[in-house]
Amino acid sequence: MFPARSARRALAIGLAACLAAGAFFAAACGGDDDDDAATPPPAATTAAPAATASPTATPAPTVAAEARPVLPAKVTDKDGKEITVSDVSRIVVLNGDLTEVVYALGLGENVVGVDTSATYPPEAAQKPKIGYQRSLNAEGILSLQPTVIIGSELAGPPAVIEQIKSAGVPVVLFKTVASLDDVSRKITDVATALGVPNRGKLLAEQTRKEIGEAVALAKKATSKPRVVFLYLRGSTTQVIMGKGSGADVLITAAGAIDAGAEAGVTGSKPLTPEALVAAQPDVILVLTAGLQSVGGVDGLLQIPGMAQTPAGQQKRVLDFDDQYLLGLGPRAGKALMDLVKALHPELKG
Repeated sequence: MFPARSARRALAIGLAACLAAGAFFAAACGGDDDDDAATPPPAATTAAPAATASPTATPAPTVAAEARPVLPAKVTDKDGKEITVSDVSRIVVLNGDLTEVVYALGLGENVVGVDTSATYPPEAAQKPKIGYQRSLNAEGILSLQPTVIIGSELAGPPAVIEQIKSAGVPVVLFKTVASLDDVSRKITDVATALGVPNRGKLLAEQTRKEIGEAVALAKKATSKPRVVFLYLRGSTTQVIMGKGSGADVLITAAGAIDAGAEAGVTGSKPLTPEALVAAQPDVILVLTAGLQSVGGVDGLLQIPGMAQTPAGQQKRVLDFDDQYLLGLGPRAGKALMDLVKALHPELKG
């Protein structure tokens, strides 16, 4: 059996839904989409035939709060421009993964608006919505009277970002995370912008330590399973993800082989019986919402070609909540550790 993470209640409309999880999917997928708020993922086992659930969610690391943010704060954005932030009393966050960082830094009470991809922590899902991170509305954002806006380069469209800037609100956009090594940079960037650099340093160090522990454990594995990461949305959207999906970095760090990347897939390619058989995965890795959209493990195993793979024959399926697996934020080390243990049963003893 393979433990995994459940569950989001919202299904996205197309491939761009993967953007809600993290920056990597931006390169692998395209288009526009909406993503509803959801509850955080409790632990679950979805590998057929049985399933069990834990009543608790995996929390993000948190740090002791400083007395108050040190302002004004100066930070460099994605374009190398220095931006001054003088007030963090009303924060609007444009991307779900950055919302998680803001909360982990202890500034959740200052957040007045989030995009629909903000699914963790549960408090964030209750905040006023500003639209989907790539389909934002300037009027809706400005109506919240933000004192600072935090986002990544995925946020848009560009015309909306320019409209917000012209209103005089500081808008800080950061580069997306490209590797596990960049997770610490994401955390410290946000912390610097919001005037809590010491909190950011502590949280980044804690997260870096957890990632290192997971990587160290993976190196002790004696198995090296072949893993295929599938992006699924019902019968209409079924693709194999490869290099640049985000999952490829995690799979490799977890001591496994990304069969999609090995097959030369960059981004994504349509899921076909031939592609599945050629990949010969030992494990199928999916997002929880995607697995639900095809009818769970039983429905997944009915996809043509699945029965001709070792993973299909042994019903070895892992599903993780998308932001938990691909958000690459304060919970990145925990997510990687869960993946390592799930892929290498010999490490559980």
